[in-house]
Amino acid sequence: MQTFSVRDLRDRTTEVVREAQSGKLSVVTKHGQPVFVAVPFDETLLREGVAVALAVKLFDDEAISLGKAAQLAGMSLSDFTDTLGRLGIPVARPISGELEQELETFG
Repeated sequence: MQTFSVRDLRDRTTEVVREAQSGKLSVVTKHGQPVFVAVPFDETLLREGVAVALAVKLFDDEAISLGKAAQLAGMSLSDFTDTLGRLGIPVARPISGELEQELETFG
């Protein structure tokens, strides 16, 4: 997720658009405070609405937790997890080597 200042928009509009086209969120700030979020216009946005699309993107970018994302989407944790599954977004994201370490512990 990129952050742009309002002043940046004048010179970097193309970059903000490119970020959205590649499926990434961008936050626009004024005096260091968030003003708005540029959310990619994609199938999730059309099908699920802004709140769910934003929650999915923030969770997928690992910017917020699963619980916070479900809350932002206005869904139960179970329903949000189902939505992620339908979109092919993994809920569990082990850190590299973490699975091997756990298997050694229990093996």
